[in-house]
Amino acid sequence: MDVLAVSKEPLNRRKLLRMKTFRALGTAAAVLTVTAGLIGCGSDDAKTPAGSDQISGTVTVFAAASLTETFTALGKEFEAAHPGVKVVYSFGASSSLAQQIGQGAPADVFASASPANMQQVVDRGEITAQPTTFVSNRLKIAVPKGNPGKITGLADFGKTEPRIALCAEQVPCGAAAKKVFEIAGVTPQPDTREQDVKAVLTKVTLDEVDAALVYRTDVQAAGDKVEGIDFPESAQAVNTYPIAPLAAAPNPNAAAAFVDFVRSDRAEQVFTAAGFETP
Repeated sequence: MDVLAVSKEPLNRRKLLRMKTFRALGTAAAVLTVTAGLIGCGSDDAKTPAGSDQISGTVTVFAAASLTETFTALGKEFEAAHPGVKVVYSFGASSSLAQQIGQGAPADVFASASPANMQQVVDRGEITAQPTTFVSNRLKIAVPKGNPGKITGLADFGKTEPRIALCAEQVPCGAAAKKVFEIAGVTPQPDTREQDVKAVLTKVTLDEVDAALVYRTDVQAAGDKVEGIDFPESAQAVNTYPIAPLAAAPNPNAAAAFVDFVRSDRAEQVFTAAGFETP
């Protein structure tokens, strides 16, 4: 009996050890399973939301000066929708921007206030897709608050007494002004010609001139700093604005996404509120 008791003890001990080992292995397996599950959940949380194009970096936009307010606002919304993206603008006369692009200035997107200036870029093979018209704009007479020069219409631009500011004829607002004067049969007597519409508007806000021709969106953006006067000939010289990504874009994915955003319903709301007309 004693021999049997002694021989059973190691057997029982080995059995107990095996049971403990199995339990330990089972616990380890359970831990691994839970850990894997947690890792998997963590990976799902870290994924980019469905539908995201995962763009990042800087997108440089060359845009007509008259788009300053709207594009600045849209740029902030675009950055909010794409946290990894920074929008950088270069605003100016479309003719000047087209020339800079031709000289190799690094840019991703070009938004022109005139099809003619966009066509220069197209003819040089510097865009990747057909330009799309996204808004249109028309001219309006801008006068300082209170209208000290007593301006009533285009005819006053042909007089020598008022101080007049116009855009240079090679820029879109100047080309449009030339057209409306021809239609109205008025020979303007400008005291100054500026290189973009914002420079012209500044002359009015500083009360350096009695009247100027700018876009109606610029009059609206100036608020109570200026007053605006409509004239019928403006309907015959409407400027359309095309936009396109550039072939040499340093960030082509972001460029395409920005162009799409400018053509979106949300952007249309912003443009309409600013006084632009949309297609």
